[in-house]
Amino acid sequence: MKRREFLKKSSIATASAIAATTISAPAVLAQKKYRWKMVTTWPPNLPVLQTGAVRFAKRVKEATDGRIKIQVFAGGELVPPLGVFDAVSSGTVEVGSGASYYWAGKVPAAQWFAAVPFGFNPQGINAWFYSGGGLKLWEEVYAPFNLVPRPQGNTGVQMGGWFRKKMNSIADFKGLKMRIPGLGGKVIAKAGGTVVLLPGGEIFTSLERGVIDATEWVGPMHDLRMGFYKAAKYYYYPGWHEPGTCLEVMFNKKVYDSLPKDLQAILDAVAMETNMWSLSEFESGNGAALQELISKHKVNLVRFPEPLLDKLRVMANETLEEEAQKDAMSKKVHHAFKKFKEQVGVWGSISENAYYNVIADKYALN
Repeated sequence: MKRREFLKKSSIATASAIAATTISAPAVLAQKKYRWKMVTTWPPNLPVLQTGAVRFAKRVKEATDGRIKIQVFAGGELVPPLGVFDAVSSGTVEVGSGASYYWAGKVPAAQWFAAVPFGFNPQGINAWFYSGGGLKLWEEVYAPFNLVPRPQGNTGVQMGGWFRKKMNSIADFKGLKMRIPGLGGKVIAKAGGTVVLLPGGEIFTSLERGVIDATEWVGPMHDLRMGFYKAAKYYYYPGWHEPGTCLEVMFNKKVYDSLPKDLQAILDAVAMETNMWSLSEFESGNGAALQELISKHKVNLVRFPEPLLDKLRVMANETLEEEAQKDAMSKKVHHAFKKFKEQVGVWGSISENAYYNVIADKYALN
């Protein structure tokens, strides 16, 4: 009797499970699929920057089980490198990747979300975005342009740049033609330099032909690949102008807002993962590349003189205050940035700064 009752109950349970599967299957099959295009400012196959965008698309496909598939186009393949902002804003494409200071002419306040001279390092800017209200502010800045921004990478502390002549004092910037974007470029302009904004694919030729006298790009890993050592003799540090440059992924706001909440959460999570991945790649690759530049290519690695850095710091502070006064949103962002910098600066002085001063001699270049 007990055996018959057991079999009866088992049959009912099995039938219920089959019925539930049958009922839910159409719902699964009916899930909407999204097929997007992503354009970037980066040259094809550029490590971490362009390959990071490709990796982002791959991870989104995996995490959404194919519900979102993104086709990635490098700079110039679908739209010009500096046309990314407009393409995503207008809805021509759904996603873009670049750095927010490229859009300073359209959105002056955007510059603070990429890199600020003598500003945050990667740890500081990530703290501002994720825990200090910076990302909410960035969303507010981009909303009128039908865009949703997310941090999608960080270059780490950059190098100061490649120069065809030695930079002994602030006076050496006068008349210097330099490729340098963002707020750093405005500081160079204040010092008397001529700022030239070029996408990555055009920099080497311009430097080699003397169209520009100097350029900054990223750091040793990329600079080695770009071959700048063939066109400029002096490699300066530190990267005062970009101490922790944030890269961005931006979504068309109408498209992003129309997504189910779970897909929005996945996009946000993959962007954050890519942010961490890219910084790890740069930190891992820059050391080996720097050694190759020095030992194999005999690059002249030079530190900016302290008096020159002091002058640049003063000019940077003046530039930031001037830029902040140009429109209400820039003023709001600048105020928030300064407030958070003061908050984390005290802690940084007795944590990271104190620690690195302790170990500095061990790793100093001879």
